[in-house]
Amino acid sequence: MSGPSGSGKTTICHRAAAELPGVAYSVSCTTRSPREGEVDHVDYHFLGREDFEARIARGEFLEHALVHQKHHYGTLKSEVLDHLRNGRDVVMDLDVQGAAQLRSSADEEIQRSLVDVFILPSSLEDLEARIRGRGAMSEEELSRRLRNAEVEMVHWPEYAYTIVTGEREEDFARFTAILEAERLRTARLRVEG
Repeated sequence: MSGPSGSGKTTICHRAAAELPGVAYSVSCTTRSPREGEVDHVDYHFLGREDFEARIARGEFLEHALVHQKHHYGTLKSEVLDHLRNGRDVVMDLDVQGAAQLRSSADEEIQRSLVDVFILPSSLEDLEARIRGRGAMSEEELSRRLRNAEVEMVHWPEYAYTIVTGEREEDFARFTAILEAERLRTARLRVEG
């Protein structure tokens, strides 16, 4: 799942993992410092820059990116493949760079499982209100996030599904409908014989 900062993608991912049977959230790695209340290995795997770069060199990431020209983020292959092999759907919160890397992955298991969803704010004004609602942020930081959002939002046509944001309950219901439809795809069904 991708979308600009403040679109609600992380909230949907966490809620899906908490409330929907057979859904796991893939905890991303990052080089940024934890925010107040965040827990290592729950919200993110907080890594030092050197550790992160060593893992890139060893090919441990399914996808990784430098976000906001500041911090590395990435998804560990081992975590995602473990969930898939144990019959769980995996929800991931990815930026557009990471989603593009996933779509171009040579891993057949990933390609068979991949369903990408973009959370598209109904307007920049709505997105600004959502970001402001998160709490104290400098006008400079807000401006940077809105500029980045405009860059990210042009990528929505690259995704299989797009959810135009509305009320949080509506957004979650739309995501749940996508998940259920994908689970019913004929190509995904395994027939015991």
